[in-house]
Amino acid sequence: MPYPKNLLNDFETVALDLHPHWWYYTKALLAVAASVIFAIVAVTVSDGTVQTGLMWVAFAAIVVSLGWLIKRYATWSTTNFVVTSDRVIYRSGVMRKSGIEIPLERVNNVSSNQGVFERMLGAGDLLIESGGESGQQRFTDIKNPSRVQNLIHAQREANNSRMFGGRGDGGSDVATQLEKLEGMLERGTLTQEEFDAQKRRLLGD
Repeated sequence: MPYPKNLLNDFETVALDLHPHWWYYTKALLAVAASVIFAIVAVTVSDGTVQTGLMWVAFAAIVVSLGWLIKRYATWSTTNFVVTSDRVIYRSGVMRKSGIEIPLERVNNVSSNQGVFERMLGAGDLLIESGGESGQQRFTDIKNPSRVQNLIHAQREANNSRMFGGRGDGGSDVATQLEKLEGMLERGTLTQEEFDAQKRRLLGD
């Protein structure tokens, strides 16, 4: 499912909304396949008593692996890696949601990492270094991480230009940026001192 629009700030737009790469639930798929193969092998056993025992084991393995696959798929479908005009957001959880939010103006560096096999699949990891308390955040199973890396850099530059470029597009633009700053202050992503400094910059004081 897509990232809920009601969780976006005023004037915030979504540039990218990704679920994890399908590799995320490959282990569960392999477990189901292995369980089915084990069940097929169990059928060929000639000893009736041994065959019955093996079939029960195979049945239990199939049930457990299917349950794992369903759980992984549910988590996959409710996990979003989102890049907006203001933030990088990671949100996950079926019933209980947890997430990470990094304002673009706090992003210092974005790097991607792909092994040979991951490059063949189009998957990889992203490491985002920010000026927040966490410092670094690693995100795994990202589709086309190099493209996502470039997109984050582009969105960061656009965001910094709007907020700190020293020029606005009129009073309404300044008012919009002030509203964004106030929202960040309320969420705790800006300190009062940072808010005051950026407000003075926008107002030209």
